[in-house]
Amino acid sequence: MTRQKKIEFGIDSFGDIARDNNGNLLSGAASIRQVVKEAVMADKLGIDAIGLGEHHRFEYAISSPEMVLAGIAGKTKHIKLASAVTVLSSGDPVRVYQRFSTLDALSNGRAQVILGRGSFTESFPLFGYDLRDYEILFEEKIELFARILKETPVSWEGTTRPSLDEADIFPKTESGKLATLVGVGGSPQSVIRAAKYGFPLMLAVIGGSPRRFKPLIELYHRALKSNGHAIQPVGIHSPGFIAETDREAKELFWPLFKLHHERVGRTRGWPNITREQFEQEISQGSLYVGSPETVAQKMAATIRMLDIERFDIVYGFGPTMVGDRERMIELYGGEVIPRVRALLGEE
Repeated sequence: MTRQKKIEFGIDSFGDIARDNNGNLLSGAASIRQVVKEAVMADKLGIDAIGLGEHHRFEYAISSPEMVLAGIAGKTKHIKLASAVTVLSSGDPVRVYQRFSTLDALSNGRAQVILGRGSFTESFPLFGYDLRDYEILFEEKIELFARILKETPVSWEGTTRPSLDEADIFPKTESGKLATLVGVGGSPQSVIRAAKYGFPLMLAVIGGSPRRFKPLIELYHRALKSNGHAIQPVGIHSPGFIAETDREAKELFWPLFKLHHERVGRTRGWPNITREQFEQEISQGSLYVGSPETVAQKMAATIRMLDIERFDIVYGFGPTMVGDRERMIELYGGEVIPRVRALLGEE
């Protein structure tokens, strides 16, 4: 049966510091250039979107996604250019809009800003914000951003930035609308907030069964309706690793995933992950690891289960060698995506 919704497929990177094919760590600058190279590959392969995360930690090279996306814009023709996510709480809504409307101009309308609170908190003290204001910062700033998106003079007053009085903000987009989504990690309150403004939803499904997000999607649809908005697209992003065989993919990815989990876990009080837990996440959870056929089958099953319109795979976890990163993108664009479309009955 042909699926009514046309699925979009993307790749997401946090700008992890990579290794060259001799095993040496790249510099931050070289890691950024590597992401640009991979985005050009993705564009040529027909991958629909690339999302770049904003982080302010030693493991990641990208702290300004829109700058890297602007570099990608000049080297690509079709791929959509998204943040994944822009930490709006510690940014300024006016400047975020201006940067992405500029990116939209440079890319002929391909910019997408995905707003979020961020999975890390380093940006708050870095830019002079108090973590005790975590909730109110996002609440006020997303409300202001929603007003700015109307591209008319804005009047606004709050507690987290200076007020605006009929402020006209430039540059405006050619289309009259900057593509804006909200990234959510699984909080019902965050889902309801996205629905309040009628923003499309991107769910970070990074652990456990994807099925547990189905009630959140249903909640989002109900909240959209109650706020008088039409149904909006829902997408997810999840980590993965693709190689020629299941065995190769697991053996290459396991030490990288373990290192990443332990680095983050030290700041969050997580216990170390075991190989058995890793295997469980691959077989029943939210890791898309294996051969092109294995990953395609699992992706198609998730898309059907959640009835989503976009699937972004997070690639390059930890200090992956650039050859393995590039090969994954080739397999994803050349084999996985066509296979998923076939499994879904898309033409």
